[in-house]
Amino acid sequence: MSTATESDARKLRTDPDRPPVAVVEPPRMSGRARITFAVIAVIAAIGWVMIATARGEHVSSMWIVLAAVGSYLIALRFYAKLIEVKIHRPDDTRMTPAEELDNGKDFMPTDRRVLYGHHFAAISGAGPLVGPVLAAQMGYLPGTLWIILGVILAGAVQDYMVLHLSIRRRGRTLGQMARDELGMVGGWAAILGVLTIMIILIAVLGVVMIGALAESSWAVWAVAMTIPIAIFMGVYLRYLRPGKVSEVSAIGVVLLLAAIVSGRWVSQSDWGHIFILDRPTLAIALAVYGFCAAVLPVWLLLAPRDYLSTFMKVGTIVMLAVAILIVRPDLQMPAVTHFAIDGTGPAFAGSLFPFLFITIACGAISGFHALIASGTTPKLIEKERQARMIGYGGMLTESFVAIMALVAACVIDQHVYFAMNAPAGVTGGTPETAAAYTNGLNLVNGAGNPLPPIDPGVYAQAANDVGEGSIISRTGGAPTLAFGMSEVMHRTPILNLLGDKAFWYHFAILFEALFILTTIDAGTRVARFMFSDAIGNVRGLGAFKDPSWRVGAWVSTSVMVLAWGSILYMGVTDPLGGINMLFPLFGIANQLLAVIALCVVFAVTVKKVGLKWAWIPGLPLFFVLIVTMTASWQKIFSPDPKIGYWTIHNQAKAALASGQTTFQQAKTTEAVEAVVRNTAVQGTLSIVYAVLVLVVFIAAMTVVVRTLRAGGAPVSEHDAPPSQIFAPSSFVATKLEKEVLAEWKEAGLDPTPVGRTH
Repeated sequence: MSTATESDARKLRTDPDRPPVAVVEPPRMSGRARITFAVIAVIAAIGWVMIATARGEHVSSMWIVLAAVGSYLIALRFYAKLIEVKIHRPDDTRMTPAEELDNGKDFMPTDRRVLYGHHFAAISGAGPLVGPVLAAQMGYLPGTLWIILGVILAGAVQDYMVLHLSIRRRGRTLGQMARDELGMVGGWAAILGVLTIMIILIAVLGVVMIGALAESSWAVWAVAMTIPIAIFMGVYLRYLRPGKVSEVSAIGVVLLLAAIVSGRWVSQSDWGHIFILDRPTLAIALAVYGFCAAVLPVWLLLAPRDYLSTFMKVGTIVMLAVAILIVRPDLQMPAVTHFAIDGTGPAFAGSLFPFLFITIACGAISGFHALIASGTTPKLIEKERQARMIGYGGMLTESFVAIMALVAACVIDQHVYFAMNAPAGVTGGTPETAAAYTNGLNLVNGAGNPLPPIDPGVYAQAANDVGEGSIISRTGGAPTLAFGMSEVMHRTPILNLLGDKAFWYHFAILFEALFILTTIDAGTRVARFMFSDAIGNVRGLGAFKDPSWRVGAWVSTSVMVLAWGSILYMGVTDPLGGINMLFPLFGIANQLLAVIALCVVFAVTVKKVGLKWAWIPGLPLFFVLIVTMTASWQKIFSPDPKIGYWTIHNQAKAALASGQTTFQQAKTTEAVEAVVRNTAVQGTLSIVYAVLVLVVFIAAMTVVVRTLRAGGAPVSEHDAPPSQIFAPSSFVATKLEKEVLAEWKEAGLDPTPVGRTH
């Protein structure tokens, strides 16, 4: 943490009759801080050395945890600070959109701790949980490298920079910022790309969540109870006990734990069947919830619910990390498997490049985050300097979730892992056929020695241990993560007293469902902002740009919910398995969206500071562009039916033309027709996404060339009024910030009043 002396610390005022609204502290580090970061660097280095060199049957997963945590802390303190000082140059004397446009609904200064929870909950969906689990089939080393290095140099950079850009532009959405910075053609391509990609992202998140909730009264009950709990917290914090964040947090956590524990009782009760819902019903319920969450005031449901969920999310991940450090389970998966080379993995087809980088999306870089960073978060943030903690720091936390998911998958017996993640068409669905399948995969341990054949009874016992009828072909990643977490948790002292392996398995399922639901509700709200911005550009429809116009909000929300709800329904009824067909498209679309965001950031950076520091967003931009264009090409043109959408489409059409009533897992004529229809949609979207992103990239490079030739160009930042509030920049206030808070208290003023109007 930076420190300041009496001579160089400054308190800044915008009104001589009011306390300071900002502080300036030099970046020098104290001796204690330097020693602390030196120790962190040594620990991280040891972790990296062990990951890179240790090979054999007994490689501890502990080294991955140490390398990740140490790298994150160093990146937040130094790399993010470099971006702050050299590019962003935040100014806390300016009003943020939350203060300037405060309407108590979409715009409202929100406590930085609550906002961090909301932001993290909103960005953390299925990606950091499912992607790393699926990518574990390639070994622990490729995924570890991409998750940690990718987030430091790409994902956290994108989130932080987009958030700052949006704050400086009155909370404008990514599509609208692209239109302002890249011109009409590039801007409209970005708007269309962002809107269409957003639809598929929310839909796939819904498919994954429904897979975790379907036919489970325990899970549905616990997740449903978070809604009234969040509403209570919102009312409590706004009207009953304003500003009592710690107090309402404690109450919320107790209620959340009660909802989880009572789920077992509900599932065993005579009326528990009420909460057993099939996939189509859950899809409709999810769409209704998404609409309600997007139109209600943000303080009533969205922010407190996401903040509440963050306690479970961060708490569970920290608990898992501590459990790994205590138990130190060995990595069962080799550093690199042959599936990374030959591309024949059971969980997903395709070689390491490019499919590892689109499968592990959200843990390293996610375009969806740019929508949150230019959607809800900039409309709630109190001060510009808080963007580093919330934008960069929030993404590092999500990356740690991805690392924990990867470790959880890699400590599972390899036979069990591949039996869970291979489709039923190859495992046969029984312990005997699954054993025959995995015994034929030529699996080896970390030392390169062949694994002994597995007995079918192991699969039956594993299912019994977690309270399930079967664990075979439980694809999608979520069950595998839950199984791996239960394996570690039940072996940890104290935690094993709280519940057996079955308890921890279902606890993890609920944990995953909460991750995803909080992303869906925030995502729907952001989709509404984006659609309103887009349609507001049409002549005669400018009223849609007014975020306070309730009719416009309801219309925009309805359109977006119907759009992603239709894809969601298609996914949960897909004969070939919605997650198997949609997750690759999800990964590509997500990373293409990141390209759009980085194009905007790169162009603005060149305008603002020239080429000297433009490599910071430029490096991830060009890497992700190459990855996504390669993956898109393969999904569109590959003759391999396991990869190419149009190949599957044409083969299914040929099957119908020849009179066949079955195709792969589709066992009826109607199901085969659904395959033809769905793959046409998926293949078409792949083409549309790639074309739109290329247009945006060309537009961005055109702007960059013009800027360089002209020797510079103006950026479209908003001239914000002077700020009238104060808030610390991080979780813990510095000594100087505490002094300012004391001045506000002595003056009898609230530094961040709730419900300000201007």
